[in-house]
Amino acid sequence: MSTTSTSDAAGADFLALAMERVDEVIRTRLSSKVALVDQIGRYIVEAGGKRVRPRLLLLFADALGHEGSAQHELAATVEFIHTATLLHDDVVDESSLRRGRATANALFGNAASVLVGDFLYSRAFQMMVSVNQMRVLDVVADATNVIAEGEVLQLMNMHDPDLAVDDYLQVIRFKTAKLFEASARLGAILGKADAATEEACADFGRRLGTAFQLVDDLLDYEGCSEELGKNVGDDIREGKATLPVLLAMERCSPEEREMLRQAIRTGEVEGLSQIIEVVRGTGAIEATRSAAEEEIARARANLDVLPAGRAREALLELCIRAVHRSS
Repeated sequence: MSTTSTSDAAGADFLALAMERVDEVIRTRLSSKVALVDQIGRYIVEAGGKRVRPRLLLLFADALGHEGSAQHELAATVEFIHTATLLHDDVVDESSLRRGRATANALFGNAASVLVGDFLYSRAFQMMVSVNQMRVLDVVADATNVIAEGEVLQLMNMHDPDLAVDDYLQVIRFKTAKLFEASARLGAILGKADAATEEACADFGRRLGTAFQLVDDLLDYEGCSEELGKNVGDDIREGKATLPVLLAMERCSPEEREMLRQAIRTGEVEGLSQIIEVVRGTGAIEATRSAAEEEIARARANLDVLPAGRAREALLELCIRAVHRSS
């Protein structure tokens, strides 16, 4: 076996073991005396997911030499925050399918989903307090506040076919990339990185998160429901003008542009197949993927601050997977 293969296997084994520890923390911290909290919390957390944010935290902590249980506690914390945002998102978006299963709001109702999301937020704050580092509190508190602002910005932008690309990207950076950024920064804080290294780690997370969301948005027009685990065309149904459709409107015929504008304004997608055909035919999907690849290229440059090793290799692999995926 080659040295590279051995290194990759060792890195994968390390990360798998670390994620097992995180899952143990998640199971323990989900416990509640209120049965419905237990039921909904476990339903959404155990649905799976890529766990990219906790992985980021673990990998940066490892790369910078941190040892101890704080990384597992904080990795579970960021996953709880992410899960809470999903519960709230699905209520706001009236979504019925996520990760190939019925959403919690579809099964348990909107009120229960919102309240359990609140429980996960408050439990996350209990968990980060247990680490007893003011910088950790500062970073997570700032991230949750920015994420909430991003949610409101997205709500304000709904059904707006005249949305500017810069405004769309601002929502991504607030709503999605901020928690990626915070996760990477927390890993650097645990590793006692200097200010320049911490900022490089945070910028990696921010750019990876932006690329991740760009790919999510293009998959809404490129993928299929079975692979995505959600309904294709959900974004247009919800009146979201994402980069693929914004670029398509710049490139298509006036008649096609008006069809796309009308779909964004109303969320009515009887002609969804035609909408998807226009988005695909204009090259907007390829252009969106190129934008994601540019973000990843800038993210990778930040890894120069890290020592060579299993964590850095795993982060490089994460970059590749973020862009070239089908779900």
